[in-house]
Amino acid sequence: MSRQLEKTGSQYARGAGHESASASHGTIVDIELLRAIAVLFVLVEHARINLFTWVGGVHEPLYVYFGFWTGVDLFFAISGFVIARSLLPKLAAANDSTAFFNAVLAFWVRRAWRLLPSAWLWLGIIMLLVIIFNRSGAFGTFRANFEGTIAAILYVANFRIVHVFLRAPTGANFPYWSLSLEEQFYILLPLVVFAARRWLPYVLGAAVLAQLFVQRSGNLGIGLLLNQIRSDALLLGVLIAIWSRHATYRLFEPVGLRQHPLVSVIVLAGLVFALAAAGSEGLNLVPFRIGLVAILSAALVLIASYDQDYLCPNGPLKQIMLWIGARSYALYLTHIPAYLAAREIWFRIEPPDTVFDSAYGLRLGLTATVLLLLFTEANYRFIEVPFRRRGARIAERLGRRVAAYPAEP
Repeated sequence: MSRQLEKTGSQYARGAGHESASASHGTIVDIELLRAIAVLFVLVEHARINLFTWVGGVHEPLYVYFGFWTGVDLFFAISGFVIARSLLPKLAAANDSTAFFNAVLAFWVRRAWRLLPSAWLWLGIIMLLVIIFNRSGAFGTFRANFEGTIAAILYVANFRIVHVFLRAPTGANFPYWSLSLEEQFYILLPLVVFAARRWLPYVLGAAVLAQLFVQRSGNLGIGLLLNQIRSDALLLGVLIAIWSRHATYRLFEPVGLRQHPLVSVIVLAGLVFALAAAGSEGLNLVPFRIGLVAILSAALVLIASYDQDYLCPNGPLKQIMLWIGARSYALYLTHIPAYLAAREIWFRIEPPDTVFDSAYGLRLGLTATVLLLLFTEANYRFIEVPFRRRGARIAERLGRRVAAYPAEP
């Protein structure tokens, strides 16, 4: 068994002499920058309907020509890369199957402590707000949110979206569909690694090709299902992490971007513009736009993976983006409660017969922004960081158990 597991990791071991961003497990600054872009996309996408409920207004053309749901797929590509660069070398270093699955257990423990405390806290807060702060009905019904909460806890929220879409309300916790999809992926990934061994890149590559050119659209049926279980961006992120351990990875390093900072900004702006345009509902670009979005997301992650500030030179704007990127998970969890709470606040302030239209855009936007910053910073400081550190310590202890297992003869 040990020899088989060595084959699993041979692709990483061969690249040991070619240090890359994937070789050390520190934070990659440009990856944090991409996290910020991804979450800002999501905030803009969900502001329509959830915060600004009226049709028309100055923001409407923005949503005709651009689709900011693509931020989720950028998150997927980032996640695939970051997780794989940390996890796969540890699995490759396992001497036997016992050590391998202990490493997997340590990974799952770290993920649980990193994600669950914040996720479950905001599921509970949403349910509380539904009960005590929902005079306007902005948060939806108790039943829809209760169903969504159970689905999120069980990591099947994406399948629930398929089940209830256009049939029943999804609830205020609908963003948890993407978290469910990610966790399903990371439960399966170690098992695929164990089964595929040295064929892992080919298996993952085949899984990407099977999805890229498929039309995953429609409000019902197989198109909706494929949309909710899409993994091409995740897989491309994993493949970038695998490739980063090989000598050929350095041959494609865009060194000119660092020598010409203005060019790097233009490249970043161009790719981000293309990512938003590829998600447009109003433009007729390609039938396989989700695959195109995955490719554009992977291109951004690939450039960022070299950890050389190729996407954006240092400066005040980048520092702001890095602050946002570090809190992207908290922002993702708290933005819908902030949007809906802002609506509820102004519903209670204004007379009962008030019609909320574009005249209230600035007030709602500012209120939601203040709430979002408060929710995010509180969650980041008091929940996310402490629990993440605790999970890292527990996972480290499990990791020492992996090292203690001798190789099978």
